[in-house]
Amino acid sequence: MQTETDLPDLDPEDTSPAVLRALELLRRGKRFLLVGHVRPDGDCLGSQAALASVLRSLGKEVFIVNPDPPEPRYGYLAAEVDFRAWQGGTLPVHDVAVLLDFNDLARTGKMAPELARAPSKKLVVDHHVLPTEAWWDEAYVDVHASATGLLVLRIARALGAELDQAAARGVFTSLVTDTGWFKYSNADAETLTAAGEMVRLGVRPHEVYSALYQRRSHVHPTAIGKLLSRTRYFADRRLALVTQPIEEAREEGLVDSDEVLDILRSVATVEVVLYLRELAEGGVKLSARSKSDYDVHALSRAFGGGGHKKAAGATLPGGLAEAEEKVVAAALAGFDARA
Repeated sequence: MQTETDLPDLDPEDTSPAVLRALELLRRGKRFLLVGHVRPDGDCLGSQAALASVLRSLGKEVFIVNPDPPEPRYGYLAAEVDFRAWQGGTLPVHDVAVLLDFNDLARTGKMAPELARAPSKKLVVDHHVLPTEAWWDEAYVDVHASATGLLVLRIARALGAELDQAAARGVFTSLVTDTGWFKYSNADAETLTAAGEMVRLGVRPHEVYSALYQRRSHVHPTAIGKLLSRTRYFADRRLALVTQPIEEAREEGLVDSDEVLDILRSVATVEVVLYLRELAEGGVKLSARSKSDYDVHALSRAFGGGGHKKAAGATLPGGLAEAEEKVVAAALAGFDARA
């Protein structure tokens, strides 16, 4: 097993030992299991769709199994790719498990023990900050990449694979969902060039946008208004907090966290937004975003989570009031440390 120090930041032409080992594992493997995190998002599902297509074009056998099924809005991907939701029992027979868009086995929820027991090689393909101790066999990681789907595109090039329509839509979905449709600071030249390539391959951006953002329930606007009505500000309106209790989370029209976070980030004075959502299975989900040099990854790590400097999250035990008290206090301490 390798250590974190073996994993340099990658560029599209990187031929470091860690990258070469990861690519060799992909070349050598015959049966692949692609695994995503709980509540898989666009980057996770898009990466899986793209990598599944790439590997199958090379004659590999591929299965996709996630802890949860995809949201209905990703139906255009699911129509071409078989996303299975794990229901317990044994996993498909495989010799390589590729874990996409996460690097903590606990992020697979109830699948974690079964994955840990599997004798397969474990390959992480991710753009999040890595934990201190490596539990995987190989890793293809670039914390500066805008999306995991961008890494899959690099892999396809390195393996000499052509992208079909399903793969192109997968990569494009990864890019647009993790860059906020190219409005976040991670939408760099490589990302925009890759998006253009996917369009040349036949992706129709307006169709993807419509599927992702224009097929909401009629109660969706009301749900957003209800949620935003509980917004509170701290630290001279530099910190915004919105909370969602479990009774509202169960209602039809549950809103996507990124949408709410984007609205609150539009406030001129706001640097950091915290979204605390009570979970049906217990605990509270924290989503944190920054539009300054405030490091929300460090904030989330304090609660057992992680992510990126400007976008991170965690799951806290206990109730909403307890989580709110702890997270707000820690966030305010972060502002004080920067003063």
